[in-house]
Amino acid sequence: MKIILALGNPEPDYNGSRHNVGFAVLNQLATELGAKWADKSKFDAVVAETDINGEKLLLVKPTTYYNETGLSARKITDFYKSDPATDLLVLHDDMALPFGMIRVRGQGGDAGNNGIKSLNDHIGVNYVRIRIGTSNDLREQMDDTAFVLGKFSADESAKLADNIIPRAIELTQHFCAGTLEKTSHKTLE
Repeated sequence: MKIILALGNPEPDYNGSRHNVGFAVLNQLATELGAKWADKSKFDAVVAETDINGEKLLLVKPTTYYNETGLSARKITDFYKSDPATDLLVLHDDMALPFGMIRVRGQGGDAGNNGIKSLNDHIGVNYVRIRIGTSNDLREQMDDTAFVLGKFSADESAKLADNIIPRAIELTQHFCAGTLEKTSHKTLE
């Protein structure tokens, strides 16, 4: 079984924000796979169950808020006796990467990301991440919180839908198939 967990905030007001780009990827993947979301309070998450390549797949959007994502991840990995190093993929925004850059990593520190810090505190640092770059010219003009909770522009939203989300889904499918390379991917020119 594979678990794809995205970082984000649960309320609709956060839809379209930089912090919720992982949720946007999972929503599109669920639509493509015909998976239906269900509230799973025992996991502090909304979960869609499906299969891919004959293997059970859980798509997970924690309801704990971004900075407490590790609580949900721990409950799910413990319940299913999953090994985060091999069975868990985390999707999240990264304001240190330029918009359009996707970086895949197999482990690591939190680099100031509170959601990743929570995950590392609860399940350790050994799990695969897809980091989706959100930085743009506004990054230097506002504080971190305002930036990550800010909405994507219309142009960025179009690029997300046309290029970035499909590329992140493709990488997710590689993870499920065991063929994901840990490297950087520039999705826009």
